[in-house]
Amino acid sequence: MKKSLLALAALGAFAGVAHAQSSVTLYGIVDEGFNMTTNVKTPSGGKHLYNLSSGVLQGSRFGLRGTEDLGGGLKAIFVLENGFDVNNGKLGQGGLMFGRQAYVGLSSQFGTVTLGRQYDSVVDYVGPLEVGDQWGGSIAAHPSDLDNFNNSFRTNNTVKYTSANYGGLTFGGTYSFGGQAGNFSQNQIWSLGAGYSNGPLVLGVGYLNARTPANAGGLFNTPSAPTAANAAVTSGVYTGFASANTYQVIGAGGAYTFGAATIGATYSNIRFGNLGATYASPFAGQSATFNNAEINFKYQLTPALLVGAAYDYTRGAEINGQSRAQYHQGAIGVDYFLSKRTDVYVTGVYQHALGDTLDATGKVVAATASIASLTPSASQNQFTARVGIRHKF
Repeated sequence: MKKSLLALAALGAFAGVAHAQSSVTLYGIVDEGFNMTTNVKTPSGGKHLYNLSSGVLQGSRFGLRGTEDLGGGLKAIFVLENGFDVNNGKLGQGGLMFGRQAYVGLSSQFGTVTLGRQYDSVVDYVGPLEVGDQWGGSIAAHPSDLDNFNNSFRTNNTVKYTSANYGGLTFGGTYSFGGQAGNFSQNQIWSLGAGYSNGPLVLGVGYLNARTPANAGGLFNTPSAPTAANAAVTSGVYTGFASANTYQVIGAGGAYTFGAATIGATYSNIRFGNLGATYASPFAGQSATFNNAEINFKYQLTPALLVGAAYDYTRGAEINGQSRAQYHQGAIGVDYFLSKRTDVYVTGVYQHALGDTLDATGKVVAATASIASLTPSASQNQFTARVGIRHKF
């Protein structure tokens, strides 16, 4: 009897230790605000729009994050993260239950390997240096987020490796299986990236390559996986180039903090290769290249008050002798923290477009302003302002 009691006590102690080494955390963000946007394109022309919208400074979400210590420095990890709209309760990312992230994997002293729906390396290593991922929110991302720095598109069916931190240096990569029988490269996506953080200096580089991005199941259609090709491509900046067989992004960025001020910059080269792969184009088989550069600044006036400003320039692709599209964009913002978890903010973004681009049918048209995450403008100009509140839990 005494031995049985001792054995039971030992098992109870072991179970307690095992339980202590495992954890599951519920977390989330609720972001809501009022917007005013000019020149919103409608069938009757450009109109002003006044509305409430969810998830601009950061996407509204809730998620579960878990870890289990397997011993010897090895851990099992998982993340299930849902996006939602505060105004109507709808699921985000095209109605997916866990449309933001959903993955499981193993972590050790040599790095982490995860499987599922995840972020690419450009998003991981360069995205945080763009103002859209800081105080500006999605409306301050580059025009139509054409370089995906602001994570408009996630990757499904993805194997991802993230290194350990070696004196401030981290690196990693992803590979996403296309899932097409008999065509290994159809819809496949891969990326590589690296970052360095040491004291006041932060640097990041990344590369992203996506095949047949506008096809059903391709990168541009991963939010809702529609069945029709090009169904998710509504951008006023690159809709006419979405027929490309290959979408490629090369990105780099850096930031330096001195005192209460931080100055940063990013650069991206975006290439749409072998145009006309999914629909007729006036220059099928050719390639189109965009270049984007941003400079941003933020200043912590007090521990609770942050102000920021940014300028972004995009030079569009050459179109058979037509003038290239150009997009000039400026953003300003103020963020006031009521507590560690709740803040109120004001953001304003103005964009001016010049030159020519292609519409969805491949026709040359005048470029119009297209602020990220908003309906494109009916003219060359567009302005949006937002007053919002964000709560983290």
